[in-house]
Amino acid sequence: QVQLVESGGGLVQAGGSLRLSCAASGSIFSINAMGWYRQAPGKQRELVAAITSGGSTAYADSVKGRVTISRDKAKNTVSLQMNSLKPEDTAVYYCHAKVRPRVGYENDYWGQGTQVTVSS
Repeated sequence: QVQLVESGGGLVQAGGSLRLSCAASGSIFSINAMGWYRQAPGKQRELVAAITSGGSTAYADSVKGRVTISRDKAKNTVSLQMNSLKPEDTAVYYCHAKVRPRVGYENDYWGQGTQVTVSS
């Protein structure tokens, strides 16, 4: 079984910064990609940023230039550094990973979510 656990969410003023972290654990053979999604009340879940095993990154247009995703393969963690936060960044942020287990095929795994609230 694979588990993802997020941390680092909280309340911050507009213009401030937060760093979200996600740790993967369990029966893992390899993690092919990791990313962050967010979901605001009444809205669909959307991709914020993602990073592949090869180091390629992708960002939503709404956050490009303000956030940076990074991955520590040795520790099976991924982080999202968020700067110049805006009230519209308020959402529950979810860690996501495409994981190949030691036995079986690649699957998608999700963390429990961490709340980010940006006040004006």
